[in-house]
Amino acid sequence: MKEEKTIKSEQIYKGKVVQLRVDTVSVPDGRTKKREIVVHPGAAAIVPLMNDGKEVLLVEQYRKAVESKTLEIPAGTLEEGESPEECAMRELIEETGFQASNLDKLVEFYPSPGFSSEIIHIFKASGLKKGSDAELPIRFVPLDELLTRIRRGEIKDGKTVIGVLMVSDR
Repeated sequence: MKEEKTIKSEQIYKGKVVQLRVDTVSVPDGRTKKREIVVHPGAAAIVPLMNDGKEVLLVEQYRKAVESKTLEIPAGTLEEGESPEECAMRELIEETGFQASNLDKLVEFYPSPGFSSEIIHIFKASGLKKGSDAELPIRFVPLDELLTRIRRGEIKDGKTVIGVLMVSDR
């Protein structure tokens, strides 16, 4: 497989969370093409397990991009200088009010490498203890029910699907 060579890169937009750039690239046959790239600092997501792994703690959020409420594992964007583990612990506390005594890395993945640099780090959290009020509505869902809802297409959030499948496979 041959790589594309960047000839020119132009930043089109710089926001709080993402940047958009347009790269002009040379493809292997010599032609040039434009590539629109969303630059993202990365994120961490957490599969918080309760009751010896039989339940998953989820958050409910309204997501404007899909004009719908979603049921998801807690997650958030990495802040500058923050490790994925630090981000995971921070987001778990902020979104759910729970703290974890154990955090284990499950996987990292690119959700949309065709146009985005984002990488998501997913962790399993256990030994949960309530510490503060939740920022978002929380739900405790049995793992078996969650797997059924994923198979039926009721849960469409990619990080949630991947995280839940990863913990159910262990």
